[in-house]
Amino acid sequence: MGRGKIEIKRIENANSRQVTFSKRRAGLLKKAQELAILCDAEVAVIIFSNTGKLFEFSSSGMKRTLSRYNKCLDFSEAAVAEYKTEKQDSKEVDGLKDEIAKLQMKQLRLLGKDLNGLSLKELQLLEQDLNEGLLLVKEKKEKLLMEQLEQSRVQEQRAILENETLRRQVEELRGFFPPTECSVPAYLEYYPLGRKNSLMNHSSATPDVASDGAVEKGDSDTTLHLGLPSNLYHKRKAPERETNSNDSRSQLGVL
Repeated sequence: MGRGKIEIKRIENANSRQVTFSKRRAGLLKKAQELAILCDAEVAVIIFSNTGKLFEFSSSGMKRTLSRYNKCLDFSEAAVAEYKTEKQDSKEVDGLKDEIAKLQMKQLRLLGKDLNGLSLKELQLLEQDLNEGLLLVKEKKEKLLMEQLEQSRVQEQRAILENETLRRQVEELRGFFPPTECSVPAYLEYYPLGRKNSLMNHSSATPDVASDGAVEKGDSDTTLHLGLPSNLYHKRKAPERETNSNDSRSQLGVL
């Protein structure tokens, strides 16, 4: 006959419990060693008896196996946290997508599009929203126009003040430089009365020379009044006097 099925519960007899612990511990460690050898696995077993005695087995060293276990545990916790974060982000993304779709639908309805399926009450509410928005737009437009008008007035006042300041500065500069009249100097300032008499006497002695002197005098007066230098004018008139003297000599020879 085969062995009957053993009921899995705590063994009350201490001696029997100790014997069972020793047998099953050895069998467990043997199975762990076989598993590591047959399957090329890294196996570690830690057992504490009811008296606190430690029994262990590790195919690759207990410290190495425990370090690897801690790393995997940390990675598992990080993976779980990352998964929770991704799940939360996915929920937020889905919520934002729904909100965007609602806003797009509302925008189309405000533009008078996609009105199918709306009830009379919804259409009235939409009309009310449009009227309120139109009033707000008009108020904003009037406000901007008033602000621009006020800015134009300020700029105009500023320009008037700047023009007044410039006008005062110009008047002050004119006060520093009084106007002067430029008068043409008289002939007597260049030729005194005594020199004029000597010229008259000399002209009476020699009529030809006197006539030339009179012409020269007139030319000098004209030259002075025209503002030209007398020496330049005499140089220009010298050939004319030589021509006149040659004509008079030829007339005397004929006589």
